[in-house]
Amino acid sequence: MKAPKPRPSATTHPFLFGPGASTSWQTRAGCTSLVRHAPKPRPVQLDAAGDAIEFDLARAALVVIDMQNDFCHPKGWFGQRGVKVAPMRKPIPVLQQLLPAWRSAGAPVIWLNWGIRADRLNLPASILYKGKRSPDAVGYAERSPDDRGQSLVRGHWGAQVVDELEVLETDITVHKHRLSGFWDNELDSVLRGLDVRTLFFAGVNTDRCVFSSLQDAGFLGYDSILLADACSTPSPAYVTRAIHMLVRQLHGFVAQSTDLIAALPSSSPSRKGKR
Repeated sequence: MKAPKPRPSATTHPFLFGPGASTSWQTRAGCTSLVRHAPKPRPVQLDAAGDAIEFDLARAALVVIDMQNDFCHPKGWFGQRGVKVAPMRKPIPVLQQLLPAWRSAGAPVIWLNWGIRADRLNLPASILYKGKRSPDAVGYAERSPDDRGQSLVRGHWGAQVVDELEVLETDITVHKHRLSGFWDNELDSVLRGLDVRTLFFAGVNTDRCVFSSLQDAGFLGYDSILLADACSTPSPAYVTRAIHMLVRQLHGFVAQSTDLIAALPSSSPSRKGKR
């Protein structure tokens, strides 16, 4: 059987339907092609705490978790609750060096922040309890004494990335309402739409949202690398050591951002994709 002739089209330029060049349909000259074209591999070698690994920069993303005002600013939700925010601010200077290098290499940055519903309808009792614990405390979506909006609510001050870290229009922002960024939201769909397979994790807190998200990433089949110096937590040091052990033993690799920066190419064409 002969293939049907393409219908005439007013343009010969291709038109893409999809979030990324390697995951899209393409219409050109009246014909719609369902053929995807895998990106050309861009192998990068990296020393990950003694493990020599190689990853594909063309299918990698940097996931920065919870570097937002309610956790990292002294007047945020944590700060007004009496939590010392110095540990949460430790990744800031590290990310100020890492983010430009990563973007220059042409790979996407994903900001994964708490950004809950104002009505809290999808938060179960266990999460609401852990976020408040006593009737006189400030819980999720409630206002602190120094009122800067509802705590951790999407669109409010507390859910925004701290001023010291620049968020570009080409970056991707995903909001979450669990410790894991893969639970009951669109992160997995966004990553698969961009044809991403390898994830580098940074942010806070190492033993909470960072580890929960990294662990779920491994369960879903992603390659995971924890950037130890780009993460932090107010928990005791032995907790961080345990997380690093668990990541190396079960889920992926532990590396340093300085080694990653040194391994990255200096510049590369940016990835095409909707943000």
